[in-house]
Amino acid sequence: MYALHLSDSLISAQEDDIIREVTVGDLLREVAVDRASATALLEVDMEGQTGRSWTYSELLSDSEQLALSLASRYSQGERITVWAPNVPEWLLIEYACALAGLVLVTANPSYQDKELRYVLEQSGSVALFLVKHYRGNPMHEIALKATEGLAAVREIVDVDDHAALFRMGDRASVLPDVCPDDPAQIQYTSGTTGFPKGAVLAHRSLTNNARFYAKRALATPDSTWANFMPMFHTSGCGMISLGCLQFGCKMVLFKLFDPTAILRIIESEHITGMLGVPTMLVALLESLSVEPADVSSVEMVVSGGAMVAPELVRNIQHAFDCKFETVYGQTETSPLITQHHAEDSIDDICSTVGQPMPQTSVSIRSIEENKVVPFDTVGEICVQGYCNMIEYHANAQASAEAIDKQGWLHTGDLGTMDSRGYVGVTGRVKEMIIRGGENMFPAEIENVLLEHPTVLEVAVVGLPDDKWGEIVACFVRAATVEAIDPQDLHTHCRQNMSPQKTPALWFQVEAFPLTGSGKIRKFELRDRYLAGEYESL
Repeated sequence: MYALHLSDSLISAQEDDIIREVTVGDLLREVAVDRASATALLEVDMEGQTGRSWTYSELLSDSEQLALSLASRYSQGERITVWAPNVPEWLLIEYACALAGLVLVTANPSYQDKELRYVLEQSGSVALFLVKHYRGNPMHEIALKATEGLAAVREIVDVDDHAALFRMGDRASVLPDVCPDDPAQIQYTSGTTGFPKGAVLAHRSLTNNARFYAKRALATPDSTWANFMPMFHTSGCGMISLGCLQFGCKMVLFKLFDPTAILRIIESEHITGMLGVPTMLVALLESLSVEPADVSSVEMVVSGGAMVAPELVRNIQHAFDCKFETVYGQTETSPLITQHHAEDSIDDICSTVGQPMPQTSVSIRSIEENKVVPFDTVGEICVQGYCNMIEYHANAQASAEAIDKQGWLHTGDLGTMDSRGYVGVTGRVKEMIIRGGENMFPAEIENVLLEHPTVLEVAVVGLPDDKWGEIVACFVRAATVEAIDPQDLHTHCRQNMSPQKTPALWFQVEAFPLTGSGKIRKFELRDRYLAGEYESL
């Protein structure tokens, strides 16, 4: 840990590690030489069975072949969207885009047509790479509907069809020079208006952040990390994938989160490390209590997405006999801002989110004056350094609002800092709901509900839940004197949004508590519910 005695809630960038000026493709080429015969990737399918595998030499060969294919079909700097679960082709496309100088746009495989269309249109994607079906979601049908009339999208490619995936186009097939500061990915994160914003992340930011993460998580070339975090998120395609790459270690990629299968693979593949949100870790413990497995190989468990309860930390350490860390960040910071150290106490692990990552300045600032606050004083968590996004794609106003003139990115999260530089997260300036580690904004859900004829006014808030951390709850003022039908509204949401965004609790109100300017006081709705004043329908 950093031995610090700060004077206020500002920790300047610590230089205990260097920033490497490399691209994702540079790293792949380096490791393919140094660790050519080492296993890089092992697939676990929907049935929880191991399948295809790649050495680092094979991974580079396939990635370069695909990069040449992409370079013959698209121009450097163009954007392509990947809409698929955790399949090996996802990683091949990630590396191929990096080698070909293309910008990878990620999309949640549970998206419905309106959500997918927005990402494609806002990013200006020229191609969509997908699987045809996943967990009941008819993705090819949805894609056809989402791309109707989108002239920019030149092709839709099934990643399981390797002839189509690797086909050569009409352009000269030459891989361009790619620079560390070039855009590597666009990851979408919701904003307070409810419209997703595309955070543009550079090669330099993603590669260094992942290395710092993996090093603090004690990764080595002999490590084997499980990856069941979604690849469409920076945790899956960034922290774990690029972290494993830089240490030349083995990554086991799970197509979906299945606790029983994961425990079985931990035993058979001697998994040494894994990252999961608290909901996932609870599920693993529950499964382990029913079907015991040999998990003695596990050396490190990392949690992110929510604060962790002391009981969970103790149970994980007891069940796996391992180290435990938590991480905190957001998409806009590539993604990590803070992380614990392996030697941190349970008190620090449960009451803070650790110290800043190397080469990252963090401050807690007053919202009103944008000034650094004293120790243990709540303010907005702000970040300065290599990890900050380049911009929000095609959104100059939002970019200017997020990053001030001094280069501080304002996270929208409320927190504190102690004299040692340990950060605590206390709440959110924005109204983000974190359900099982996944971020969602009420305004996006409200916009969908306001399209329903029975809804006059609506407020979506996050309510505490033992399993998910928070669940989505909806307060509705009806457009008529009739009582609202929650099943009808549920169906409407499911037709227009991902399932996790659909409210789990419904309330009907005669009037909303309002501020002096007429805005709904959402915190009051939450407080009244907790006080027992509202009953769900």
